[in-house]
Amino acid sequence: MQIWVDADACPVVVREILFKAAQRTGVLLTLIANQMVKVPPSANITALQVSSGFDVADNEIVLRANTGDLVITSDIPLAAEVIEKGALALNPRGELYTRETVRSRLNMRDFMDTMRSSGVHSAGSATYGQREKQAFANQLDRWLAKLPKAQ
Repeated sequence: MQIWVDADACPVVVREILFKAAQRTGVLLTLIANQMVKVPPSANITALQVSSGFDVADNEIVLRANTGDLVITSDIPLAAEVIEKGALALNPRGELYTRETVRSRLNMRDFMDTMRSSGVHSAGSATYGQREKQAFANQLDRWLAKLPKAQ
């Protein structure tokens, strides 16, 4: 099992948590983005740059993710696709998506898109703070604790 990161929009603080966790546990960590992402030198941490374009990085993650893998993303459609493949999806704010929650999130996303296209402005996303960082780290630790000890 390994961790895949939708790195284009992943906060730096989340990447740092992931780097430390991968170095500590030896779990395979791959960051996928449309641009080059700097990663620390490590045998189990890699970055993959894909060509630019709509959903190119997302499609690469869906292609590579397997059952039991963990995908870090705030992209709801990507989360839905990897969950269908049997992977888990965790957003940088610490919310672990399930089949049920991702469905409701997709519905809300579509509703908000409709509202925005009709001229209604939304407030945008909340700031990323210590609470979100801790929630993410806690969910990551729960997933790591379930890995076989050979990792």
